[in-house]
This record gives sequence, C-alpha cells and structure tokens, in this order.
Amino acid sequence: MSQPEPSQPESPAAPRHASAFARVFGCPHPVALVTGSGAPRVGRAIAMALAQQGCRIALHANNSTDEAAQAAAEITQRFGSEAIVTCGALQNDGVADRIVDQTHSQFGRIDVLVNSAAIWQPTRLENVTPDDVRRYFEINALGSFLCARAAGLKMVSQPNGGSIVNIGDWATVRPYLDHAAYFPSKGSIEVMTRSLAVELAHRNPQVRVNCIQPGPVLLSDEVSQSQQQTIAASTLVGRVGSPENIAHAVQFLCENDFVTGVCLPVDGGRSIFAPDGLQIGMNTG
Repeated sequence: MSQPEPSQPESPAAPRHASAFARVFGCPHPVALVTGSGAPRVGRAIAMALAQQGCRIALHANNSTDEAAQAAAEITQRFGSEAIVTCGALQNDGVADRIVDQTHSQFGRIDVLVNSAAIWQPTRLENVTPDDVRRYFEINALGSFLCARAAGLKMVSQPNGGSIVNIGDWATVRPYLDHAAYFPSKGSIEVMTRSLAVELAHRNPQVRVNCIQPGPVLLSDEVSQSQQQTIAASTLVGRVGSPENIAHAVQFLCENDFVTGVCLPVDGGRSIFAPDGLQIGMNTG
C-alpha cells in the first residue's frame, strides 16, 4: 500500500485560521505604526487593539517615552507581539520620515498607520498668537500629512498595499468655544484624507486612506460628575464613549478593503443631535 504524501506546510502568509488582518495584508503578523500612542489615551488603546489582532506594533511618543516603553512591554507580555518605540516631535523636520523608516527597517514592511498624535488647549480668541496657529497646523495637520506620505509611499510598493487611518474630530461641524486655533488644523484632516486616498490609490489601488472623527470618548479627570452627565446627554446613545470604541472603528477600516476616502464619525450621534428639544416636534424649518 502506498504511503500518503506528507502534508505540505501552510504558507506563513495564509494560515488556516487567518485573521481578517492576515488576509487583507497577506501577512500573518502585519505591522502597525500608531503615532501619539505613548500616553494612556486613545492612541494607546488603538495600539493595544491592533496588537490583539496579531499586529506587530511601532508605538510613537514625543514626551511620553517611558510610558511608551511600558506599553511596548505590556503588548509583548499580553499578546506575544513584537513592539518597538519610536520617538520625536512630529513638527520637526525629518521626524515623520524617520519614524516610518525605523518601523520599516525593523519589520521589513508597514501595513497600517494610525495618525493619532494631536494637541489641543482651550485659548480665548483674543489670546491666540500666530505661533499658536502654526503649532496646531504643524503637529495636527502637517505631522499627519508627512507620516501618511512617508508610510503611504512605502505601502504602494507592497502587493497588499496598506491602510492609513487619520484621527479627526467630530466637532469641526460644531466647533467648541475657545478652540479657534485648534479646529482649522483638525478640519484639514478631512480634506487631506480624501486627497491622499486618491494620490496613493493611483499608485497602488490596495492602499486605502480613511478618517475617524471621535466624539466624547475620553474625559479628563477634572470633569465633574454633573458635567459628565451633561456630556452623556448630548449624545443620542446617552453615554460617553471609550477609547476602545475608536480602536474598534480603526479595526473596521483596516479590515474592510472596500472602504477608502471616508470620514467616519464615532460620536454616539453627537454630530447630528443637540439636546435642546428643537429636533422633536418642531420641524418647521
């Protein structure tokens, strides 16, 4: 009786129970760079969620380098994923290219970029200086653009392309008082997303660029209980969201390879609702 032929080893790019990430990116352990992921805020939650999906992670921090190192150790311990820390102020020349190059050199590829680094601080209009406006644009807008360009131009050479997710802000449609210098920088993220989606897909249609517009998902410790209740009531779902809600949206935009150029509010309905009673029974104009 003839002996059965030995089974062939499975391709490392397509394990039998491949995750959606592995299938989309053609790699069992895709590589994700998340800017602004050192401190325990939304970027950190996104990095953790991507590690849980089997991604190797490049964290990025400017001042929170010690916290980023702790997060890298936690990722390795909890998920068994390789994690590195990249550092630098994104407004400085060459930093965006350097952290993307460092990620690519370490792992040999880059499949996901999440532009989560941002600054904001309430400032009365009459106190806003030209340097304030420049700094917002340099970090929130230009930093995101340069990181996306650097990562995107590497992704176009990869057969499975890649996914870039920019983090905008739902409130560009209803700006808060005392943030006149901040919102123009965040508003530009939406146009940038659509423009880069066109630019990069022209080079490789497997490269996608999308944007998430978070609502109230992470309140500071200074917010009182009554303020929290007011903010929760401002959403249609009646509660404040979590960083994990944003991380889940990032996962969706990475996994769904038929979505690009989209700006997705993840805000509990905040952008379409105001708790002033005027949307109920007063639809007269």
